Amino acid sequence: MPVRLVCLSDTHGRHADLDVPAGDVLVHAGDFTARGLEREVADFGAWIATQPHAHKIVVAGNHDFLFEREPERARELLGDVVYLQDSGVELAGLSFWGSPWQPWFHDWAFNLQRGPELAAVWARAPAGVDVLVTHSPPMGVLDRTAWGRRVGCEALREALPRIAPRLHVFGHIHEAYGVVAGPPLSINACNCDLAYRAANAPVAVEWSPEGPRLVAPG
Repeated sequence: MPVRLVCLSDTHGRHADLDVPAGDVLVHAGDFTARGLEREVADFGAWIATQPHAHKIVVAGNHDFLFEREPERARELLGDVVYLQDSGVELAGLSFWGSPWQPWFHDWAFNLQRGPELAAVWARAPAGVDVLVTHSPPMGVLDRTAWGRRVGCEALREALPRIAPRLHVFGHIHEAYGVVAGPPLSINACNCDLAYRAANAPVAVEWSPEGPRLVAPG
């Protein structure tokens, strides 16, 4: 039976406004809060607990300050989900590895300087992982801002051939929501647009022995 993954990102507290498709694995690529406050993390944790997916995987994003400042408290509030921070897990017959880090962006959470600092993060990712979940996009893939700049991570782009994921889920750049066939199949799953409205639909992928295939929207 195919495994259905449902991909979210950058919900910024608007998760209740989404029509989330059914599936086996719910993946959130970060920025589920606006400012990373305890009450925001608790609200998201309560919401995701109501979702029917058998498995739930979350990475933090640059808005999710509590996960950088008080990681134990943040994970407690998140509840019974798999939180990945430079770590991996095997679920539903697939291997996942996730990380929240991004090129320095103002004074938000999980910032690192471009170059060796970020390269060291991506060096931790194992080769041959099925699903890579990062908050940052790689440079040149669904990372163009409304002002026309490419702002993804160069070090992540350079690491992708070694990691060789079949599916890469990320967010961060709201206006670059979309899918690139790849390989890898790349999904910028940002649900909020630039005005922080939950305007973009969750993205669903079915995974069969042939690999991942986009099923929604589409």
